[in-house]
Amino acid sequence: MNNNKSLDNQQAEIEKYANWDFGPRSFDGFEKYLLVFIAASWSIFQFLLPMFLTIPSDQVRAIHLTFAIALVFLSFPVIKNQKLKNKLNGKCSFLTKTNGISWLDYITCFLAVASVLYYVFAKTGIEARQGNPIISDFVFGILMLMLLLEAARRALGPALPFVALTFIIYSFFSEYMPSFLAFQNATWTKVINQLTMSSQGVYGIPLDVSAQVVFLFVLFGAMLEKAGGGYYFIQLALSLLGRFRGGAAKAAVLASGLTGMVNGSSIANTVTTGTFTIPLMKKTGFSAIKAGAVEVAASTNGQLMPPIMGAAAFIIAEYCNITYLEVVKAAFIPAFISYIALIYITHLESLKIDLKPLPKEDIPPFWQTFIGGIHFLIPLIFLLYQLIIERRSAQYAVFWAIVSLASLILVAEFIKAGKKFKKGIINASKIIIDSLVAGGRNMMTIGVAVAAAGIIVGIVALGLGSTLTELIGHLSGGNLVLMLIITAIVSLVLGMGLPTTANYIVMASLTVPAIITLAGETGYAVPLIAAHLFCFYFGILSDDTPPVGLSAYAAAAISRADPIKTGIQGFKYDIRTAILPFMFFFNTQLLLIGVNSWWHGIMIFITGVIAMMAFASLTQNYLLVKNRIYEAAILLGATIVLLRPDLFQKWTGQAIFVWYIVGALLFTTVHLMQWPRSRKKENARLI
Repeated sequence: MNNNKSLDNQQAEIEKYANWDFGPRSFDGFEKYLLVFIAASWSIFQFLLPMFLTIPSDQVRAIHLTFAIALVFLSFPVIKNQKLKNKLNGKCSFLTKTNGISWLDYITCFLAVASVLYYVFAKTGIEARQGNPIISDFVFGILMLMLLLEAARRALGPALPFVALTFIIYSFFSEYMPSFLAFQNATWTKVINQLTMSSQGVYGIPLDVSAQVVFLFVLFGAMLEKAGGGYYFIQLALSLLGRFRGGAAKAAVLASGLTGMVNGSSIANTVTTGTFTIPLMKKTGFSAIKAGAVEVAASTNGQLMPPIMGAAAFIIAEYCNITYLEVVKAAFIPAFISYIALIYITHLESLKIDLKPLPKEDIPPFWQTFIGGIHFLIPLIFLLYQLIIERRSAQYAVFWAIVSLASLILVAEFIKAGKKFKKGIINASKIIIDSLVAGGRNMMTIGVAVAAAGIIVGIVALGLGSTLTELIGHLSGGNLVLMLIITAIVSLVLGMGLPTTANYIVMASLTVPAIITLAGETGYAVPLIAAHLFCFYFGILSDDTPPVGLSAYAAAAISRADPIKTGIQGFKYDIRTAILPFMFFFNTQLLLIGVNSWWHGIMIFITGVIAMMAFASLTQNYLLVKNRIYEAAILLGATIVLLRPDLFQKWTGQAIFVWYIVGALLFTTVHLMQWPRSRKKENARLI
C-alpha cells in the first residue's frame, strides 16, 4: 500500500463499490433527497427508541416494517433481470426504470405503507375483535402479504417469497396430502389473523428483535465505517500480518473478522474490505479466483463473530429464552477457531505457490497505525464493557456506544479542523448524516427478510410444525446424525436464495423442534442453543453456496473473476466450518457449556484450534508439503480425537485430557513426517 494515499481517497474507493448493494437505481434531485430523508428518519426513530420514545412493542414492529418496505419499493424496480429488460426493448419502462422512481413504484410504496400502518391505527379494534377479522382487516391483511412478498422478491430474489407462498397455499390444502404430511386445513380467518394481526406471524419475534436491537447494531457499524474505522481495521491487519508469507490474504481474513464484529453483513464486509485486500492479494501472487474466494470466506464468517453475528445472536437469545451474553459465550470458541483455521488455510495456499510477504513499502508501521486509529477502539471497548461488566441490555449498551462514537467523531473533526470550528461541525455532521442514511439502507433488506420469514413461522405455528417434526423423524429413520445431515443439506439449498438471517429463522422453525424431540427420544439431552447454532452455521455456509452466493458476486466484481468459480473456491475454504456444528452439537464443551474454569476453557480453545488446523490440512491436502494417503488418515484421526474426546473417553475410560494429548501428538507426527520433504523442496527451490 502507498502510505501517501489519503484516507479520503480510500474511503471514496470503498464507497464506489459499496453503493451497488443498496439497490440498482440512480437518483437525482427530489428523489435522492426523498430516499435520504426516509433512511435517515428511520435511523433517528430507531436511535430514539431506547431512551426517548415510549411506543408499544407491536407498533414499533409495524413502524419498523413500514420504513423497510417503503425503501425497498423506492430502491428496486419491478424487473432487474437484464435479459428480460432487453426482451422488453424499452417497453413498459415503469417496470424496468432504474434512472429514478416510476409512478408504479410510488403507488405500490403508498399501498404497502398504508397496509402495514393499518395494523398500528386499527390495533385497538383488532384486539377487541379477538381473532374475528372484519372486511377491512381482510383487505389490508391480504394487501400487506402480497406487497411484502413482492418487496422480498425485489430486494432478495424469488426464493423467499416462493417458499412463503408455498407454505400459505399448503395450509389451505393440507388435508389432501398424504397422512404423514396432513393437518387440519386453515381458513382465511385463521391465516389472516395469524399472519397479519398477531405476534406469531409477520409481526413476530424476528421482526421485534430486528426493530429493537439489530438496527442499532447495524447503525453502530455503519457509523464506525463512515468515520474510517473499516479502513483502520484493514491497515491494522496489514501492519500485523503483512510481513508474513501470504500476508495480504492473512490480513484480509483478520480485517474481515474485525469489521464483521460490527457490521454483521457478508456482502457489506466483502465490498468494504475486499475493495482493498483483493487487489493486494492478486499483487502478491494469488489468482483472481482465490483472492476473491479468500475474501468471500472471510466476510461470510464475519457473521459468526460476536457481538452481532449477522443479526441472529439476538433472535437466538429470544428463541432459546436465554440472555444475549449466553449466546455470545456459546458462539465465542467456534467463531474464533473458524477464523484462525481460515488464516491457516491462507498460509497453506501461500506454501503451495511459494508466496512472499508484502513489499516493505506496502506494510504500514504497526505502532504508528495502532496509535493513529486507537480512538476507533474506544466505542467498541465501551460497548463490550456495558454488555459484560455493567450487564446492560444489548439495546441500551449499543445506544450509549453510538452516543460515544458520535461524540468521538465530533471531537476528531474538531481536531482535524484546527481553529476552524465551523468546518469541524460541518464535517462531523456530514459523517453522522451519512451514517444515518447508511443505517437505513443496510437495514431495509434485513427488515423485509425477517418479516417475510415470519410468514413461514406463522404457518408452522398453525399446525404444520408438529407435522414436519414427524416427517423429519420419519425421513431420518430415528437416526439423530442423519437428521442433522438432512437439516444441513436443506439449509444449504434454502440458502441459495434466502439471506442468512431468514434462512436461520426458517430452519429453526422447521427443524429445531424435530431435532430436540428426536434427541430426547434417543436419550441425548442436547441444549437448545446447540440446535439453534447448528441451523445458524449452515445458514451462514449457504451464503457463499453457488450458484447464488451474493458475496461471491461482489468479490468477483472486484477481482474480475468468474463469480461461480469464486463461490465454489470460497465454499471449499469454508468447508472447514461445516464440521464445527456437528462437533459442538455432540461435544457441547466447545460451546463452553459445562466449562466452569478459565483453564478448562483455554484448553478447549487450544485443542479446537489444533483440530481445525488438522482438518484444514486434510481438506486442502497440504501441511508442509502435499499429503500422502496415510498422512491424510492421521490428520483425520487427529481431528476426530480432538473434537470428540468424549467418545474416546467413553470407549476407553481414559480421561479426556489424555485424548487431547493423543490428538496433538497425531498432528505433530504428520509435521515430523513431512519435515524432511519440506526441507528438500526448499533446498531445490534455492538451487
